[in-house]
Amino acid sequence: MTASAPEPSREAILDFIESERGAGREVGRRDIAKAFGLSSGGKIWLKRLLKELAEDGELSGDGKDRPVHPRGALPPVLLSEIKSKDRDGDLVAAPLEWNETEDGPAPRILIERPREFRTRKTAATAPGVGDHVLLKLTRLKGIDGFAYSGRVLKVMGKAKAQVLGIFRALPDGSGRLIPIDKKAQGREADIPKGQTGGAEDGDLVSVALRAGTRFGPSEAHVRERLGSLKSERAVSLIAIHAHGIPNVFSPATIAEADAVKPAGTAGREDWRALPLITIDPADAKDHDDAVHAAEDDDPDNAGGYVVTVAIADVAAYVRPGSSLDREALERGNSVYFPDRVVPMLPERISNDLCSLRGGEDRPALAVRLVLKADGSKKTHSFHRILMRSAAKLSYQQAQAAIDGKTDETTAPIRNSILMPLWAAYGVASRARDARQPLDLDLPERKLVLKPDGSVDRVIVPERLAAHKLIEEFMILANVAAAETLEKAGSLLIYRCHDEPSLEKMRVLGEVLASIGIKLPKDGALRPVLFNRILAMIKGSENELFLNEVVLRTQAQAEYVAENYGHFGLNLRRYAHFTSPIRRYADLIVHRALVSALRLGDDGLPKGATLAELREVSTRISAAERRAMAAERETTDRLIAHFLADQIGSSFDGRVGGVNRAGLFVKLDGTGADGFIPASTLGADYYRYDEAGHALIGERSGESWRLGDRVHVKLVEAAPVAGALRFELLSEGRRVTPERSGRRSGRTPFAGGTKAGSPFGGAGRGKSGKPGQGKSGKGKPGKRR
Repeated sequence: MTASAPEPSREAILDFIESERGAGREVGRRDIAKAFGLSSGGKIWLKRLLKELAEDGELSGDGKDRPVHPRGALPPVLLSEIKSKDRDGDLVAAPLEWNETEDGPAPRILIERPREFRTRKTAATAPGVGDHVLLKLTRLKGIDGFAYSGRVLKVMGKAKAQVLGIFRALPDGSGRLIPIDKKAQGREADIPKGQTGGAEDGDLVSVALRAGTRFGPSEAHVRERLGSLKSERAVSLIAIHAHGIPNVFSPATIAEADAVKPAGTAGREDWRALPLITIDPADAKDHDDAVHAAEDDDPDNAGGYVVTVAIADVAAYVRPGSSLDREALERGNSVYFPDRVVPMLPERISNDLCSLRGGEDRPALAVRLVLKADGSKKTHSFHRILMRSAAKLSYQQAQAAIDGKTDETTAPIRNSILMPLWAAYGVASRARDARQPLDLDLPERKLVLKPDGSVDRVIVPERLAAHKLIEEFMILANVAAAETLEKAGSLLIYRCHDEPSLEKMRVLGEVLASIGIKLPKDGALRPVLFNRILAMIKGSENELFLNEVVLRTQAQAEYVAENYGHFGLNLRRYAHFTSPIRRYADLIVHRALVSALRLGDDGLPKGATLAELREVSTRISAAERRAMAAERETTDRLIAHFLADQIGSSFDGRVGGVNRAGLFVKLDGTGADGFIPASTLGADYYRYDEAGHALIGERSGESWRLGDRVHVKLVEAAPVAGALRFELLSEGRRVTPERSGRRSGRTPFAGGTKAGSPFGGAGRGKSGKPGQGKSGKGKPGKRR
């Protein structure tokens, strides 16, 4: 840096980053250096300063591979919900998806008033309380309690003034509403005779509430019958309607899908002779990816393999701006419930034309990957093809054949197709192991249902090497898609995952310290750090618990139009390419490849802009979080139904969460979550030790902390809400009361709970998977 160009202050750097993000621009080290005229020496100083700001918790990102932004800052464009009006009549919004338990109170956003004169037309479309809106944000630095102001770019959905519940018919012709919201348990409403809307006992209904008397329940009248929960496989109706998930295709969309003609060989390479095969769950109805591998015959690549991944060519049938396209964007992704699937595309597309059925011609977009003997990628190329699957296998079939137990389908292809795939996976695994992505080991429960839709049993399917094989090949294909589009200078939608926040790392450090493990404070934050921790507790009683804690520490993956990398996979660039049947992001990537490689006229629309892809990314990220919440709630409801007839039974479990209101317990086996109010723990005052994640009795010193093994009795179940309440049967550990921690809150024996939990306690707000599922393939429940 020259003497005439003094080093800018920390405040100047932060102000510049804020102003650029306020204008919707991402900021890197190069941008900052250019803005302040830094020389080569100044750039070295800047690198150190940005690192210091990150360590101090003021910034996130390194400015090189990932743009820098204020720690905890919201993105420039955000999907939000308008929550209320302030005293001046201004609208106040908050992020649509926000976990207060994990991330603290949601930032308040002041909605900017439109400058234009309001006419009847603009008033009809103006946003109101409850609406979902797409906002352009500007940081306010806490002015009048607002963190941001937001300009409305688009009203995504008008508020629906409805309360959902289950209708219970009474003998006199009236009824009663049982609310589905956990927070509303115990607050039922009367539905007078003549106001039932023809609802029958067990129907899911939408009602309008009227205030009741001071001491009596509210009254309601039924506005709409949404379906009967007595019908087979209908529990998911609750989540579908509660989250506003579109589940009925319009007549125009169905007609458009029915009119589609199968694609032929025109404009495609004929790869029907290549024996690609599909490997999927045994109950899969659509098969959107196929694989093949063979030894590379290039003498300069000894020990290498050529891996081919072919993905159903959805872009050939779903054109931009069509009715099919508009509904697919609105849905964002398919939603997978234990009792049904809400698809992104009609069955004519997803289960027929784009399902890579054995022995049938299907259009696909394929990538051919040439791997070296060490697993690193030598080259890759994309092709638009016509293919014919040689076989349809389940994971279990493929694994059995690899292990030498063939059947009539796998015997003819074991040596020629399956074993080369297995060998290629072994080669690819070398590069993956060297990269060291985050390696969590969390069993995923699966509900096996009876014909009536109720739970028969809960199982944890074995994770096979065949799963990992497909996962690794899908990740390779996704990376190749991102690299190809970046090289071509094309717009695309990335799948990104940020590193954990400093606050979450602090919490992890406290949990580790409670079991005698010290979290290293020096060095760059990398997935290998977590892998070392998990290796230390492998096989111990804390293994499953700490895997869950590490999972909670991670940020949530998202779709963005500007790349900042994928922390969990330890990849600089990553996009979703492998499942356009069920994810809109993948469809965008397919179209971008078609345009960039000139593979047809059905790629991205000409004139597509970065701003448009930002909006699409925001919308589909919100749709993914909506789907995750709906899927989780449905599983909770089915489990609560399953356990409802076991009131009084005792179970073993582990404390999965602690706050001032009480303990959250996860049961062994079923994985069911329930709550123990602090007021039922014992005849003592229990203080919440935030640092120790424990409740500690003031007089007795008896304590329960995060991760403790417990024995509990089920005392109450609310199946409609998916809520369980337990009574603690086991004793806590004894600690010296004075060691209860510096930051604590007193929880009295009587009435020490807060509103918001399933039965009066403060809800933990389970965050679900942070986009860190184990499959790059993107099967249900796998969201990398």
